[in-house]
Amino acid sequence: MKLHFHKYQGTGNDFVVIDNRDNHFDRKNNQLVAQLCDRRFGVGADGLMLLQNHPNYDFEMVYFNADGFEGSMCGNGGRCLVQFAHDLGVISKSTTFIAVDGEHEAFLENGLVHLKMIPVTEIENNAEFDYMNTGSPHYVTYVENLEGFDVYGEGKKVRYNDRFNKIGTNVNFVQEIGDNSLRVRTYERGVEDETLSCGTGVTACALSASLKGYTSPIQLKVEGGQLAVSFEKTATGYDNIFLIGPAVKVFDGEFLI
Repeated sequence: MKLHFHKYQGTGNDFVVIDNRDNHFDRKNNQLVAQLCDRRFGVGADGLMLLQNHPNYDFEMVYFNADGFEGSMCGNGGRCLVQFAHDLGVISKSTTFIAVDGEHEAFLENGLVHLKMIPVTEIENNAEFDYMNTGSPHYVTYVENLEGFDVYGEGKKVRYNDRFNKIGTNVNFVQEIGDNSLRVRTYERGVEDETLSCGTGVTACALSASLKGYTSPIQLKVEGGQLAVSFEKTATGYDNIFLIGPAVKVFDGEFLI
């Protein structure tokens, strides 16, 4: 059997994407998902997404981590799936869709996808780190020299420490670079390695920086390019949070299964 797939990337965060509106793909086949994401024996990706029909929304986003199992919300994945839905003609310039963390709005403007993230009302603010859920759990800490920092080694230590070992966490290392801008590198759970970009991660970093006095929108340089996060402060936290950046089709093909 030949499986038709598409490959998209958002600032280097790459995904296998499948149009599953006819439910031909078995979402319980974790082994196949992991094989497709494998960079040596499959297509290669940080995750896999299914575009599915939903009676109350333009579409449903189903996201899998590279380990083959359904994961929490992926911001860059959401932006790529919005672009994919647009490329298919499922949506025009704006959409409302459903994902694992709830309803999302998005729109396309000037070649960028603007994805509305969930409101954030709880942030654990410590001297050493900030911790919050932006659709996925994120640990944010600041470092002096991000260029030479051991993101994999130090990120793995936090992700598997006594507190986070059970549920896991993504770990973001941030360097302040001036002009309301940050540089970010992220260790992602599920991938269990550094990725070139993490959408929910830069969202968490932007809100963390807001606690330091940064103002919306905040520019964030990741290993795979440039993102921005806009937001509004509310009495209970943050709302109208938008993750903004490019989403690009790389290629499509067929995989023999």
